[in-house]
Amino acid sequence: MVTLCVYGTGRIGGCVANLASSLGIIDDLVIHDTNKPFLRAQELDLNHADRDISVSTDIRRIPDCDICIFSAGLPRDSSVKSRTALLDSNITVAKEFIQNLTGFTGILITITNPVDCLNTYFWKKTGLPREHIIGFGGQLDSARFTYNLNERGIHEKGTVLGQHGECQVPVFSRLQTDIPENTRDIILSELKDASMEVIKGKGATEYGPCWHITRLVQAIAQDRRDLLICSCILQGEYAISDCSLGVPAIIGANGIHNILEWSLNATEKEGMNIAAEYVRDVCRNIA
Repeated sequence: MVTLCVYGTGRIGGCVANLASSLGIIDDLVIHDTNKPFLRAQELDLNHADRDISVSTDIRRIPDCDICIFSAGLPRDSSVKSRTALLDSNITVAKEFIQNLTGFTGILITITNPVDCLNTYFWKKTGLPREHIIGFGGQLDSARFTYNLNERGIHEKGTVLGQHGECQVPVFSRLQTDIPENTRDIILSELKDASMEVIKGKGATEYGPCWHITRLVQAIAQDRRDLLICSCILQGEYAISDCSLGVPAIIGANGIHNILEWSLNATEKEGMNIAAEYVRDVCRNIA
């Protein structure tokens, strides 16, 4: 029996709740949203799917949930220059969320942006072990990198580490194809803007993140021990400590079972250090 809580059931949270339910990944669902009419509508819509799963809106059940997704707060739109610009608004929601986590011992998945900063904040404030706090972003960035490569006729799987945002680190050194430096710079620029093209065209990213988040939930719920790029609290890995960054991790029932330390080239190591300093700088301003 796996119980999932989705705190914030908007475009992303609601989609993940529906996908996880429809794929049979979870057995029990708790949903919450501050917009009560909207929450009621989501509850009814999920129940009208007529699946063999209970749907509750009682957030007092959070401590008993196995997995809790934090997807509340303002999403990025075309007027928001970077994900970090959402911090002032979303930290308030994060603080309210923490008040409901007393007694929670499950796995926390952070979706809301800026994800690496909020993931670090949750680690510092909740008392949860770092293995139980996972930030989403690297899976999606890596999928965008793969798509970008494929569009160039390079049929390899791309991986992006670092911060989910301006300081992301595409790992060119793990590719079999040698990509010229100037092309690498172009690809990095395109990756940074990948979400904005979707946002400008349809208002928000949706299918990509929801699918990858659901895969993350599945890895935990079914103890799959999948290798996924997730934002993890680092304590010495990659010579970085006290902040959350996207790294390769083995994900299963206990959350982060292992963080893999890949060999990176000098440029990628520098990128990871820049990302770490960026996240730490932002987190210093969070009370």
